[in-house]
Amino acid sequence: MGSMSHHGHDHSAGTSALAVALALILALMAGEIVFGIVAGSLALMADAGHMLTDAAALGLALAAATFADRPARGRWTFGFRRLEILAAHLNGLALVAVAAVIVYTAIRRLVSPPEVRGGIVLVVALAGVAVSLVATALLAGPSRHSLNLRGAFLHVATDLAAFAGTAVAGALVLATGWDRADPIASLAVAALMLWSSYSLLRESTRILLDVAPEEPRDVAAEMLAVPGVVEVHDLHVWTVGSGFSSVSAHVLVEPEADCHALRRQLADLLVERFELPHSTLQVEHGPGRARSKASLPLASPRAKR
Repeated sequence: MGSMSHHGHDHSAGTSALAVALALILALMAGEIVFGIVAGSLALMADAGHMLTDAAALGLALAAATFADRPARGRWTFGFRRLEILAAHLNGLALVAVAAVIVYTAIRRLVSPPEVRGGIVLVVALAGVAVSLVATALLAGPSRHSLNLRGAFLHVATDLAAFAGTAVAGALVLATGWDRADPIASLAVAALMLWSSYSLLRESTRILLDVAPEEPRDVAAEMLAVPGVVEVHDLHVWTVGSGFSSVSAHVLVEPEADCHALRRQLADLLVERFELPHSTLQVEHGPGRARSKASLPLASPRAKR
């Protein structure tokens, strides 16, 4: 006998925020490219390159969030939720690639710095700070509930920090004429991008490889601690998509136990203790004899109360 509970997640607020943020980023990117060429600023061009990946990242995130809302059908028994995780992973890889290009170009400009028009750099960077603040504020809330939106949020958040650094570099160039401040700011941008990509890639990779969000032994131990539960095996815990974690297990209970009541109790336990809202439990009466530790590869014997 099985238990299955489903947990839905509303993406409407997130998709609206992504659409507005995408429009802002595209407008800012166009301005950066124009003024970066005019000013001869690598920092602005680096930011423009980052903004291009941001626009692609936000577009990908928007498409993934839209598809994730589609219901399960045919062979897609979990729907399209995993597309959000794939989008987050691709966004993390894009951050790494652009950071590598920026580092290479910045090192070359440190060796032979070109002339930079600091005034233009400063004005455009301050405009970028304003736009990035709005985009970051739009995505901050929704990003707490979706890895896909977190990837988009990290893109615009690193833009915010990068624009602040670029503004400082522009001010230094304007005040002192020290053109190397521009590629140094670019290196700071690249460092922020690499730092942001690490956590995003780590978490998305764990989900794509179906690594358990919780320690299975701890889950099994808590289930075994429920009076009437004799054995827990074939336990699997994984994340389908953001806010959608699943668990399945075969549970044996004492011969006189109420299977239906224990199934409901275990499902509630998994939600309250481990935030696992989607559970599939096969609950059956056990043989009524003492357990063997060898038969519980994921479960430890129930602690005496």
